Amino acid sequence: MNRKHWIVWCVFGLFILACKKDNPIKEEIEKFLGFQKPANFPEPVYKLANNPVTKEGFELGRALFYEPRLSRNNTISCGSCHIQSSAFTQHGHDVSHGIDDRLGKRNSPPIMNLAWNKAFMWGGGIFDLDLQPITPITTHEEMDENLENVLNKIRALPKYTALFKDAFGTEEVTTACFMKALSQFMVMCVSSNSKYDKVMRKEADATFTADEQAGYVLFTEKCASCHSEPLFTDGSFRNNGLGISAINDKGLYGATLIETDRYKFKVPSLRNLQYTAPYMHDGRFLSLAGVLEHYNSEVQTTPNLDPLLNQNGKLGIALNENQKAKLTAFLNTLNDTDFVNNKILSEQ
Repeated sequence: MNRKHWIVWCVFGLFILACKKDNPIKEEIEKFLGFQKPANFPEPVYKLANNPVTKEGFELGRALFYEPRLSRNNTISCGSCHIQSSAFTQHGHDVSHGIDDRLGKRNSPPIMNLAWNKAFMWGGGIFDLDLQPITPITTHEEMDENLENVLNKIRALPKYTALFKDAFGTEEVTTACFMKALSQFMVMCVSSNSKYDKVMRKEADATFTADEQAGYVLFTEKCASCHSEPLFTDGSFRNNGLGISAINDKGLYGATLIETDRYKFKVPSLRNLQYTAPYMHDGRFLSLAGVLEHYNSEVQTTPNLDPLLNQNGKLGIALNENQKAKLTAFLNTLNDTDFVNNKILSEQ
């Protein structure tokens, strides 16, 4: 073999090797097993029988999740405000930034373990995951588009007619299939592989440290009434004594118009706090230390304050510095690095 041929074969070999390395997502997708309930989780709320997760449906849903054509000017995707490395929240902002850099009024909630959610959004009003995407698509501060325009843009792309055919047996891009595909992606955003989960499942001899165990005991005594295991939220809407914001966001009341729902917001999961700062519905706390101090000394007597935060005239949850440190140690066991690095959930 002469030198020229040797160089050609070397270049060809490097090209083949690069192609193999450049598509790790495809390699992971080939192992796709569909929705798998973690052993330490309850049965999901989402009706998977009505929309079973398939490899093709999931791939379509992932493409749509990262598709900027869902917005009016084709610049904002779901993934713009729900970034995987931040456990599908939007880092760096107290409230979300949408189309034309418009400010929303709430912090982007994480897309995580939604298959176990009974209601969606910080202020409620949506009870079916298949309907949830309509809100960000049509909201002025988010995507500022209408659904028919979105579907028409999708219909014009051969890439999507092929993906719809693979997922649902027809090239027709319907509202129902569009929503179901997005749901198939979102229900696969399962965070269940933190240290806490491994301890609960008795995997690989995982155990809590002394401080983590002490923090766990504190958590069960002081926090678990609202942040129940293993999802670390009970899915309810509560008023946790935050001061009323400048925009006077009334929370659940905006969806129900029931007076006793004023200033109630959805109880968030405590999973992946390492990645999801800032905290609360309006991102007012930049650190976990700020959150703990709120419950220790800053709870305010706002209308409809949750009774758990006003026991015998004492506001909040008493926490000394030692207890805060141990509670923080336990909360750090809820961080799931596998989830934020899961290749099949990432943008291609």
